[in-house]
Amino acid sequence: MAVRTGAERLAGEPGLAGTGRLGLITNFTGVLPDLRPTAVALLGAGLRLTALFGPEHGLRGTAQAGASEAAGIDADTGLPVLDTYERQGAALDELFGDVDVLLFDIQDVGTRFYTYIWTMYDCLQAAERLGKRFVVLDRPNPLGGLRVEGPLLQPGFESFVGRAPIPLRHGLTVGELALRLGAAEVVTMEGWTRDSFGTGGVWVPPSPNMPTLDTALVYPGTGLFEGTNLSEGRGTTRPFETIGAPFLDDRFVPALRDFELPGVVFRRTWFEPVFGKYAGEAVPGVQLHVVDRTTYEPVRTALELLHVLRQLYPDDLRLLPSLDRLWGSDSLRKALEAGDDPLTLLPVATLDWAGPLLYERTG
Repeated sequence: MAVRTGAERLAGEPGLAGTGRLGLITNFTGVLPDLRPTAVALLGAGLRLTALFGPEHGLRGTAQAGASEAAGIDADTGLPVLDTYERQGAALDELFGDVDVLLFDIQDVGTRFYTYIWTMYDCLQAAERLGKRFVVLDRPNPLGGLRVEGPLLQPGFESFVGRAPIPLRHGLTVGELALRLGAAEVVTMEGWTRDSFGTGGVWVPPSPNMPTLDTALVYPGTGLFEGTNLSEGRGTTRPFETIGAPFLDDRFVPALRDFELPGVVFRRTWFEPVFGKYAGEAVPGVQLHVVDRTTYEPVRTALELLHVLRQLYPDDLRLLPSLDRLWGSDSLRKALEAGDDPLTLLPVATLDWAGPLLYERTG
């Protein structure tokens, strides 16, 4: 059975949104199977859509990490586009004064430090403060819904890459997350099962450095390398699948292979980023090739990489303050600094942390 997203269902059953003036939090990933933007489809279905709200990277996705697009008018719909990025509290509330219902339709990638879910969280909190309905048009978790990895975010480490205590690889759809995080309603999907990978349709890159499903598969682990002095592959055609630094030598990849980690093989490589760390410099590194999505453990794999780096290059590896925000506590940094095995930090996690699920569990 083909997946019907919440957006596709709403376009066919406009009554699911209720009545009133609708605002849509969306971006270029908010499309139907024919790749029409959700906003265009909802207007065509007769819904009273009055404004669009963009997240990090902007409505069209032209902005790099840590940036967004200016407010303006959407060429496809003629609707005003307002920027939610880096707005909280009253600054966010003021954007929503002219709508009665907020809809959310953005493709997530199943990882705590990907910011779209925190845009959803901030807007959900704004809706609660303003007494407005918040409706999530659900989409698949491209990493599937059977595995959870990594610790919960700890108090005191909240940021825009983690505002609430959820695991690194959270195993939920955005609709399921929204129900856990606040007073949301969900237009559910049809045909999605928890053992599925991908988005249920074509892969629309959710951000400039998330070009393929392979990128999303490794991201819950190698995204942590943003908190080190290694390049995480930004500025290459394989971000997050490739990591490297000038100090790596021919010992690194053989040491990784000794662990015989499930679902992944390692290839020594060299790359020259066009931006980001080591831009314009040819650096040695490793590419992660996921050969079995069902057994691959991205967080465990990244911890083994970090452990090997600490053992082989203790004088070269640097841990940046952002590592604590990405991990959700200072435990990983402290373990690495002490030379301890970071695998001891991994909890035995199950989906039970999230409570009731919207979709039947399989496998």
